[in-house]
Amino acid sequence: MVTGAMAEPVKPVNTLEPFKYSTFPLGSIKATGWLQDQLVLEANGLAGHLFEFYRYVANSTWVGGTYEYSELHESAPYWFNYIVPLAFTLDDPRLKNQAQQFLDYAIDHQAADGWLGPETTRQTRGIWARSLLYFALMQYAEADSAQTDRIVTAMHKFTILANSMLKNNFTGLIQQKSEEDDFDPFGFGLSRTHELPLALQWLYENHPRNNSEVIWETMNLMFAGGRQGGRDWTTFFVEGVFPTLGTPYIKTSGFTHGVNLAEGLRYPTVLYRMNHNDSLLEQTMNAVNWTYLYQSTRAGSITADEHLGGLSPQRGSETCMAVEMMFSMSYLFRFHGVNRFADNAERAAFNAFPAALTPDWWAHQYVQQTNQPWSRNLTAKPYFNVVSYGNTFGLEPNFPCCTVNHGQGYPKYVASSYVREKEDHIIHALLGPATLHTSVNGKNVIISCKTNYPFSGKLVYSIISATDMEFSVRIPAWTNSTKQNSYSLNGAKPKPLTQDSAGLQTIAIKKGETDLEINLEMSVQITEPRNGSVAVHYGPLLYALDIEFANASYHSPLNWTDRTPLPSDQITPETHDWVLDPTSEWRYAIDPATVTVEQLHHPDKDLPNPIWTRSAVPVALWVDGWLINGNEQTGTAAVPPQNPVVTGEPTKIRLIPYGAAKLRIADFPVAQRVA
Repeated sequence: MVTGAMAEPVKPVNTLEPFKYSTFPLGSIKATGWLQDQLVLEANGLAGHLFEFYRYVANSTWVGGTYEYSELHESAPYWFNYIVPLAFTLDDPRLKNQAQQFLDYAIDHQAADGWLGPETTRQTRGIWARSLLYFALMQYAEADSAQTDRIVTAMHKFTILANSMLKNNFTGLIQQKSEEDDFDPFGFGLSRTHELPLALQWLYENHPRNNSEVIWETMNLMFAGGRQGGRDWTTFFVEGVFPTLGTPYIKTSGFTHGVNLAEGLRYPTVLYRMNHNDSLLEQTMNAVNWTYLYQSTRAGSITADEHLGGLSPQRGSETCMAVEMMFSMSYLFRFHGVNRFADNAERAAFNAFPAALTPDWWAHQYVQQTNQPWSRNLTAKPYFNVVSYGNTFGLEPNFPCCTVNHGQGYPKYVASSYVREKEDHIIHALLGPATLHTSVNGKNVIISCKTNYPFSGKLVYSIISATDMEFSVRIPAWTNSTKQNSYSLNGAKPKPLTQDSAGLQTIAIKKGETDLEINLEMSVQITEPRNGSVAVHYGPLLYALDIEFANASYHSPLNWTDRTPLPSDQITPETHDWVLDPTSEWRYAIDPATVTVEQLHHPDKDLPNPIWTRSAVPVALWVDGWLINGNEQTGTAAVPPQNPVVTGEPTKIRLIPYGAAKLRIADFPVAQRVA
């Protein structure tokens, strides 16, 4: 059994365990195709305009304003954490200007003692939001060499200060009542003590500046503070401790908060890089496996509103968790090289994440439901700790963290899509349309993938290399192992894929121009039953009942605190809070053996834009369904009944990608037909 004792570091050797795969500097990878369309929509939508009007960003205390939504002072750093990769991935001057304005203000206003941020008193100085700031600074320093020196200088100054604070009874991490501290009353930062070390490890490896001992000690102090504060994740990722049910059956804590868990999955690996304790490797695998086994949604995120909800399709799943799961799984894949971690990142990216957004990116949900027959004020509140507006699409339908955090999803996905194992071995890890510009042994290399993945299994690569090299494509685990999965090099006869145990199909690339085509067989998969209900996947996509809604209505955005309309100077004409009511039936039981596939789009043609909408479905599925009685509880869809008995002839019902179905049923009862 794995226990919390592993959290105690062995005698440090002050060397970090290396990642299996390294990333490329931000800006080296550009999205193309539908993924580029999504980034442009994001830039033109809510995420790209918060700096211009949203009070918690445009008038944040971080830029001299007066607004914060909590004592954590995290809103603007969350925004900065995504605007940097979005700006440099798109090479967008407007967004780059936003990022530099914030960077300049933060560094120019760094306190004499090294503090970064607006806080001026011990009582308000919490370390947590600096972790988010560091994440953005890391990316900025890689993307813009002209800013690297001043960024690294500022990080070192703050690290030295943080070191002295943590040595003083963990000041800034653990609140002291005797000092009247008020920077983290609910212990969110305390639950995320690994996040600053994650960033400090980058500083330690890339820009130590003769300050290595202080950086190392600061990382150890952060973990020590988490242990003293009772937030050591290695004590939670233990059999018999990790919950197998959801709230309210379990006591809520810093560990059972969904976003904390999505981030906490990184904890054992960040610690392992320092103390080299092999038991943490097993614990990482257990933590991820148990999370998906006991606390996940069909769409690849965590069920939590805000605390863990088990496997219930009624319960909410916060948008922050979708993007944090994408980040955690891509981080774990880069370190461990385990194929299913990358599969998990894709699953959230192509299902849970787009489902939470309107197609134009101007509104988002706080929580989504796997079974969501309507999106409106749910006065019966099926959630555990979310307001009744939680599943509506709007500006701030609940706590504003998702407003300022949702934007990191696709920019960071693109930035992690290609990785390098060694100097002359490049891997396309997170699949999708994207182009990499880099060098191998000092020679220029361009790798471009044209694909409609995940809507198609066809990936066409054009590789221009001034040197010999190796190139691999990660083959997702959802594919089958038949000869239907194939590759073709320079127009030659297709050959069956021969991926290795890590899931990599590796090709020797010769100097010059190379054409490579990968074809993955897309097939229907019926997932394992959950209390008798099933879900339908096609390739990496979850499919859901296409519930129609007409003439969606909206009203002016409401303040998340008191539900009064926000004043006109705090919104824009594009910001609305939406109400979606169904105009078609949704109470179906299905026969999963009857699923058929309808191809609506040629895989070689560009996809419609926007893609995550009912009108742009590239592939639809059809299945036999029967209407059943009832199936409503607490103002929403009930937990699917087990094996409902049906009679009569079925109706063919249409299933579409979950991310496009803003109203949906994706967890279906299985019909038991009688003559």
